[in-house]
Amino acid sequence: MLVEEEFKPDHITFVSVLSACNHAGLVEEGKRYFGSMSGIHGLSPTLDHYACMVNLLGRSGSIDEAVELISSMPHKPDSLIWSSLLNVCATKRNIKYGEMAARKLFALDPLNAGPYILLSNMYASDGRWKDVAALRSLMKTNNVKKFAAYSWVDINNEVHKFVANDRIHVDSIAIYKELDDLIKKVQEVGYKPSTNLVLHDVGEQEKLESISYHSEKLALAFMLMKRPHESMPVRILKNLRVCGDCHAFMKFSSKVTGRTIVLRDSNRFHHFVGGKCSCNDHW
Repeated sequence: MLVEEEFKPDHITFVSVLSACNHAGLVEEGKRYFGSMSGIHGLSPTLDHYACMVNLLGRSGSIDEAVELISSMPHKPDSLIWSSLLNVCATKRNIKYGEMAARKLFALDPLNAGPYILLSNMYASDGRWKDVAALRSLMKTNNVKKFAAYSWVDINNEVHKFVANDRIHVDSIAIYKELDDLIKKVQEVGYKPSTNLVLHDVGEQEKLESISYHSEKLALAFMLMKRPHESMPVRILKNLRVCGDCHAFMKFSSKVTGRTIVLRDSNRFHHFVGGKCSCNDHW
């Protein structure tokens, strides 16, 4: 903080600072700035600031501490707080608190498909297929509509949109060949598909086929096919949060192709360079 330069931070300043700490995984710095709001600057933290701290603590693995913070808040937790907790629980596979957060969100926003999907994903990863089926039944009963995940790229001012296992694109045969070749290359340098993230009770081969052709992977293959020799970054946009498997795939792809890959999902920008991501796996 620029206190020595008589800079007076406000609530918006602290949202920006805490968000930066969250994305960078700077836990102790985030705690210090959060404490300084009331201790030094005379500012009362709002729900936005608490949500940043829940994210920061949860992503660092301190989910118990995040829950304690929620319990001690002077505010009534809203959907932002519970969504923050649910997201970190999904990332850390903490079903206990994930269930709690999801149930709160079901009550606050019963038509929002996000909490149902995240909790269902957690159950699926844990092999709790009866619970997955029960959630799907609840979604149907409550008339909750799931949003389809898709990715898109722009070439010469023309937008190309992809969904998982997309076979509609005019270049689909070539795209799948390009992607299959890329999958072989990244596997040679250590990439292993996270089939545990597949949300269906099927065999291992079916899981592998399901996870191999997510929309952002198809978009990447298309861009590499159309612009194989360019030094410009490959830019991909996605309407939902990138899954853990695709995130790992992009890191390995940037390594084997030597290309910078910029993926904008619903949470943030990811810059993949040389096998690493700018988010340091905090997203």
